[in-house]
Amino acid sequence: MEANNSQIGGSSVRKINDRVIFVQVLVALFLCINFTLVTTFFMKDYFYTTMRYILFAITLLSDCTFLFLTDTLLVMSYFYFAIEMWLCLIMFIMLSVYTFVTPVTLTAMTLERYVAICMPLRHAELCSTRSALYCILIIHGLSSVPCIIILSIFFSTATLSVFRQNNVCTADVFTHQTWQRHFRSAISQFYFLIMFLIIVFCYVKIMKVAKAASGENKKSTWKGLRTVILHVFQLLLCLTQMWCPFIEAAVLKINFRLFIDVRYFNYIMFNLVPRSLSPLIYGLRDDKFFLALKYYAFCGFVNNQSLDLTN
Repeated sequence: MEANNSQIGGSSVRKINDRVIFVQVLVALFLCINFTLVTTFFMKDYFYTTMRYILFAITLLSDCTFLFLTDTLLVMSYFYFAIEMWLCLIMFIMLSVYTFVTPVTLTAMTLERYVAICMPLRHAELCSTRSALYCILIIHGLSSVPCIIILSIFFSTATLSVFRQNNVCTADVFTHQTWQRHFRSAISQFYFLIMFLIIVFCYVKIMKVAKAASGENKKSTWKGLRTVILHVFQLLLCLTQMWCPFIEAAVLKINFRLFIDVRYFNYIMFNLVPRSLSPLIYGLRDDKFFLALKYYAFCGFVNNQSLDLTN
């Protein structure tokens, strides 16, 4: 009977190892894809002088940072690798900030489409390169607020002995009480509610313009509308990620093996996939960016006229 239990335990460990390796392959693949998109962005001055492409690049860099940090923490957690508290604190701050940078940037991209379609005469003024830089600062400022609140609560309740310990770095290290976890979730859901309302407002306004437009304007407007719908879908996936810890906590009370399976599924579906494939889909949907991506992906073995981005 003991040998049988040992065999079961061994197969379980082997299965988890296979899963970790699979995650590493996915992360490496997605980082390569995002790196290719970022490289394409910096190859043409038209992209880094246009607000919507600048914001698109911010999502790519944010997603790369998020993927790298979550994967690093996943590997350290799997091998029970303890680190000093100050290093864990830095990683937690970066991860907390970049958890929000992507959805907040998606909201900013939606507002940019709203200005372009509903206020075309003011688009050049409101969406200039300088405005994009200010927007980036605002995005990171807003994304830092939840982290500041959570850490303020942590520092006010933690004892000095906590900072002398080496721990396996997880978000739970900074949320000792159950109410702190609920409070963190409440902040996240409040943020996503505000962003969702902003995107829905832009959708309704663009829909009105789409119905009244005609010809090329109508085609461009409906394309912008589809972009807003894509942002809503991305935002919902990011919101689902915030609910995963509560789902996993409930499953843990039922069955530990099921908990491992659910957590693995949630990590891939609501952490890796949304932050990796959706930027690629957005990049492929944009005609100008897709032409540039194809040109550089094939090392210039395409028609140079396709890279005329001035129109």
